Amino acid sequence: MDILSAAKKRHTAKAYDSARRIPEEVMQQVYDLLRNSASSVNSQPWHFIVANTPEGRARIAKATQGGYVYNAAKVNDASHVIVLCARVDMDEAHMDALLEQEERDGRFRDAQARAGQDATRRGYVNQHRYGTKDVAQWLEKQVYLALGTALVGAATLEIDATPMEGFDQKILDAEFGLNEKGLTSLVLVSFGYSSPADFNAGLPKSRLTQEATFTFID
Repeated sequence: MDILSAAKKRHTAKAYDSARRIPEEVMQQVYDLLRNSASSVNSQPWHFIVANTPEGRARIAKATQGGYVYNAAKVNDASHVIVLCARVDMDEAHMDALLEQEERDGRFRDAQARAGQDATRRGYVNQHRYGTKDVAQWLEKQVYLALGTALVGAATLEIDATPMEGFDQKILDAEFGLNEKGLTSLVLVSFGYSSPADFNAGLPKSRLTQEATFTFID
């Protein structure tokens, strides 16, 4: 399926067929899309927790109790659920790991290019850390780039997905010890195949017109 057709067809699944599983080779493509997503200055401030068993999904579903119970079935009945986590800061270890990986991947023609990349990234980090003082929010924005990539990618693979911010972050962070790792849970995404109860699958897509959405300038 071409990307535009996928974007037009994509919808947020509201109910899943619990008997159907996505083949792992298909989900591997979703993992690759997440890992290869764009991020500002190649910061990659994310970590992804994947649940592909009933036991794993049940651990994530703990965070849908209380006021978020409406999302429990979307977690438990899906084939796979991914927790998209964001770094709360760009620590030295992560920035060093990025630089070393970039070098292994051949991104630097010489030591000067390596130093330039390091300085540029640190400059942006320091701008958000000490200037605008919004480093955590800036890093979260990068994770949402990965979310968008995964949602459109899933549609091209002809699988359904549900992004969810409706969960108890404190419960999930504690369940996986995220804060101790310098991370926090940000958004959940379920993947699977819609069931007949997915009313959203049959509704027409609704978007504002191009005229209302774009301004073309000379």
